[in-house]
Amino acid sequence: MIKIPGGTYRIGSDKGLGFAEDREGPSCEVSVTDFYIDATTVTNQEFLAFVEATGYQTEAEGFGNSFVLKYFLAEDVLAISETVPHLTNWAIVEGADWRHPLGPGSSLEGLMEHPVVHVSYNDAVAYCDWAGKRLPTEAEWEIAAKGGTDHDVFPWEGMSLVPDGEYKCNSWQGEFPIQNDALDGFERTAPVKYYEPNGYGLYQVIGNVWEWCANPARIPLVEFQDKNGPAFYQENKAKNDNYMATKGGSFLCHFSYCKRYRIAARNGNSGQSTAINVGFRCVKDSE
Repeated sequence: MIKIPGGTYRIGSDKGLGFAEDREGPSCEVSVTDFYIDATTVTNQEFLAFVEATGYQTEAEGFGNSFVLKYFLAEDVLAISETVPHLTNWAIVEGADWRHPLGPGSSLEGLMEHPVVHVSYNDAVAYCDWAGKRLPTEAEWEIAAKGGTDHDVFPWEGMSLVPDGEYKCNSWQGEFPIQNDALDGFERTAPVKYYEPNGYGLYQVIGNVWEWCANPARIPLVEFQDKNGPAFYQENKAKNDNYMATKGGSFLCHFSYCKRYRIAARNGNSGQSTAINVGFRCVKDSE
């Protein structure tokens, strides 16, 4: 884990690049104490150790299904999968879970150093409790993602997702959702340490997988001035299906519809939701 020094930091953005309902602005200053954060999202290998030690069953395993983008599914799997009217590009795949990312017949072969996916907020909390850690608040996540800079778009300098033609994160290239050119090297997730880390040493804070955070989604940024860190986590750690925050974007982000693969971008999902592009990383309070 990497130590992030306590202090006063600015979070949010006044650039107006996102969606009004996400409440990315106005930016404000928040104070945090020292904390430690995982350099990477939790991998399949790490999650396997947790499951083997505890016998834990994820919510996707309990429900018997999870969300997968239709693009990745074989015709026979797609034919027996459900769809949701307002999520026309997605399928509810029977048998999809963290061990079977694409449903029946898929496995973790070659993916042990990739981020675990198909994990809910509640699954992430269970892992954190086992590991003696917790989920970060959005404020902590954003402070760490900046890597010691004042950037609110990308961990690197400037406004370009691909500066000088160099792919620095895992997102969608091509026509979403029917053609993925995989110019960044990956159609789906990338190994957690594939791209260059930020200034603090955190890998892939942009793209790859959405990361669960400890607080409800889209709360006003000023709330982090009064309540942060352990307080938010303890308040919301009980198993729930509330709308919880996620940060960072994923390998499915594309400029045609998703403006959220930025440091200041905000998003969320219901606490029991699971999908092929959602994972998490942990933090720990400084002793």
